[in-house]
Amino acid sequence: MPTASLDYDARDLKACIAMMKGGSKTFFAASRLLPFRVRAASVALYAFCRVADDLVDQGGDVHANLSLLKHRLDMIYQGTPSNCVEDQALSLVVQQYQLPRLFLDALLEGFEWDALGRRYQTLEDLQTYAARVAGTVGAMMCWIMGAKSSLTLARACELGVAMQLTNIARDVGEDARNGRIYLPLEWMASANIDVAQWLNDPQPTDIVKAQIARLLDEADVLYQRAQSGIAELPPDCRAAIFAASSIYGEIGAQLRREGLDSITRRTVVSTTRKLVLLAAAWTQVRWVYAKPNQPLPLEAISFLVDDQQLNFNAHGQKHYFPNRAMNQRIERIIGLLERLENEKIGRKSS
Repeated sequence: MPTASLDYDARDLKACIAMMKGGSKTFFAASRLLPFRVRAASVALYAFCRVADDLVDQGGDVHANLSLLKHRLDMIYQGTPSNCVEDQALSLVVQQYQLPRLFLDALLEGFEWDALGRRYQTLEDLQTYAARVAGTVGAMMCWIMGAKSSLTLARACELGVAMQLTNIARDVGEDARNGRIYLPLEWMASANIDVAQWLNDPQPTDIVKAQIARLLDEADVLYQRAQSGIAELPPDCRAAIFAASSIYGEIGAQLRREGLDSITRRTVVSTTRKLVLLAAAWTQVRWVYAKPNQPLPLEAISFLVDDQQLNFNAHGQKHYFPNRAMNQRIERIIGLLERLENEKIGRKSS
């Protein structure tokens, strides 16, 4: 590894460490079940996504921030990444797995929609957004694990959409206090809810709770679809993805148990419950199977699947077999991050 990789940005370092240890507790917990051959790549991938999200969401000129990220992707795909640690790590992932840039470009587009405060008229519009900010992550994870078919990739995208719908249902109040609304405007109008008035004083009324329940129902449909996709993943990856799906699904279940009030409180799945779900995943995933006559992919994610069919045919299962030296290099980056952060903490405390 070139010494240039040691010239890291403190903010990016903090974001990477936060990602691994607390940025997404569900991701971090489930990632412990991933085999070594994909664990490091998934952490590197998540690190870049997290830092990119923070950069776009930090304010200022959204388009300038996006231009910077696209330039960084240009460099990554040219094999000349910047000195940022997450760029170095993502470059290794791109090299090893021939990761299609389409996924990352779509992700950045979703971040742009977020930064611009875009709202969504219909459920299909909302799914189109979720396909970009979360379906793409499911697609990339599926890709580096070794997808067998475009339908498996579709189910992975839909699992990402389901998780994003769960996030939206859980964060209705927090989003409202930030002037944002993700619930379909069509639903709000049919329930005679004045969006501007409600955003000014968000309250957990029965009518609003009904919209939250409706969104969770839509997510549950996609969680069920995802079971078939999980069954088609390489055997050593299934438990981790099943665990992530179970934990996110539990957020919705817990929200229902709490009366669907995501306006005055934020639903949290306890650590104990997560550990139970993680342990159960090892056993329960054995009973997951690919159902015959599966439904067609969501229209919202079709652009992620259709455009990749030729790539699947061209690459076959090449990306399924790991280049262990490459993974070891990514692990080295992660270890370096942890050591540097520990040294930083040590200096502050001394």
